Amino acid sequence: MKNKKKLHLSFLTAPVAAFLCLLTVATLAYAQAPARFLGTITAINDNAITVKTDQGQVVQVTVSATVILKRVAPGQKDLSGAETIQFGDLAVGDRALVKIDPASPTGTSQALLIVAIKQADVALKQQKDREDWQQRGTGGLVKSVDGAAGVILLTTGSGATAKTITVHTTKTTVLKRYAPASVRFDEARPAPIDAIHAGDQLRARGAKSADGAEIIAEEVVSGSFRNISGTIASLDAATSTLVVKDLATKKSVTIHITAEAQMRRLPDRMAQMLAARLKGVSNTAAAVQSSNGSGPAQHGGGQTPDPQQMLNRAPSIQLADLQKGEAVMLVATDGATDVTAITLVAGVEPLLEAPAASRDLLANWSMNTGAPDTAQ
Repeated sequence: MKNKKKLHLSFLTAPVAAFLCLLTVATLAYAQAPARFLGTITAINDNAITVKTDQGQVVQVTVSATVILKRVAPGQKDLSGAETIQFGDLAVGDRALVKIDPASPTGTSQALLIVAIKQADVALKQQKDREDWQQRGTGGLVKSVDGAAGVILLTTGSGATAKTITVHTTKTTVLKRYAPASVRFDEARPAPIDAIHAGDQLRARGAKSADGAEIIAEEVVSGSFRNISGTIASLDAATSTLVVKDLATKKSVTIHITAEAQMRRLPDRMAQMLAARLKGVSNTAAAVQSSNGSGPAQHGGGQTPDPQQMLNRAPSIQLADLQKGEAVMLVATDGATDVTAITLVAGVEPLLEAPAASRDLLANWSMNTGAPDTAQ
């Protein structure tokens, strides 16, 4: 095999995973391809670094004076513009691709090549990606998929705000799918368009038409998730779990709450306004008055905010804020009796009067708020 001067990287546009495909692209040519891994530097001691790989392994790597040390910016396509650095330039928190010398003595891992990205540069890239997904992204529930044409139809919004969005994919569109039982965007893996099915949740980022009804996608991520509405049967703060009796299946489901879960509580008036909106009531103020016996509601001249915007404004809560017996709605990983929450909303009693519309509302919202790696 002839030597090559460039190591072609093919960075993904996802925030944390922007450096991930270094693992599978073409490499510097040597007699045999050495093992390699991608991870985060957790410690630096003398002539060694400790790296926690993206698969969760902790590896200590010896760094000799002959190791090739490079630094690239997030999104850089190859090493042609990489900066040569010294061992002392590495820092805890940096992302690093480590290539192991195949001649390393048995039981040791000696680096042959280390390509690093500064922790601050990764954070900046994540922030830019979050903003780009918010500005140029769209999401919803998959209505249909035409694999031959590369076209996906989504439904988004609920009630009076429901609409259909056409997602056009091309040969260059990055298609990914959430890993089973995972809510992390950076754990999504490449998957063909045929892996997308009706009822899936999907997000797309790219060039949108003026009316937002079409998008030429640069990146698509999809997944199968479960929508649950029910009452809390029990809570366990020690294990960060709660048990919910699903109104649809009449069965109990254990819900795991992680630090990444989005949790909100709807104020009473907001819940009533959303319920009226989802039922297609044009005069929301009258619906609120009818439901609670109060006088006319004042909310900006009778104009109700978009349901997604209303959910975004709802106060955030923690597991400790929930109580046994109250109703919740959530989107979670797919599973029969044991799931992980992606989005959970409390204070939803009025919404349960329109369960189908409420389910779609929450599913769409969970795919449209924040950065991909937070749903993730």
